[in-house]
Amino acid sequence: MAHVTREQLDRLLEQALLADDHEDLARRLEALVEAYASGDISRAAILVLAAEEWRQAGQPARAFDCFQRAMDDGGEVSVDPRAGIADTLFELERPDEAREVIAAIRAVGDVTAATALTVAETLVAYGDLGEAHQWATEGAHRAVEGSGEHIALLRTRYRIRVDLGLPEDELDALLDTSH
Repeated sequence: MAHVTREQLDRLLEQALLADDHEDLARRLEALVEAYASGDISRAAILVLAAEEWRQAGQPARAFDCFQRAMDDGGEVSVDPRAGIADTLFELERPDEAREVIAAIRAVGDVTAATALTVAETLVAYGDLGEAHQWATEGAHRAVEGSGEHIALLRTRYRIRVDLGLPEDELDALLDTSH
């Protein structure tokens, strides 16, 4: 069993970035989870990273499995793994299930700004601009003003608002002052 440090994970990610091999990195991250005893980063967070790498490698079913394992693990993560599950379900052409997962995230409440951003971006990618606008708006209200997440949510919301042909509002004014 191993103690996983942030530095160790950063080195692994850096090496993989240089090699440009998402599948290898996903496998290494999963192996790290198997050997995990303790660490600066949760098992769930490592599984989310592995899931993203599987998606980059073009293997959404493997990504889905890692997101599910991260959710089951229950460890601390910056983005709710269900947001990744929903995105992957859309990718697997299972949109009804994806929307059920998104509804479940909303039903639980207390959604982080990072999760709201992920869901909004997913909904934009799959053409549901109205729902994406709601997620981005709610996320912008929850985010710490001036934070990177807040600015990203405001920008995402702005692009959606323009695409929907909606008038400017008070949140757009915040984006103007955050540049």
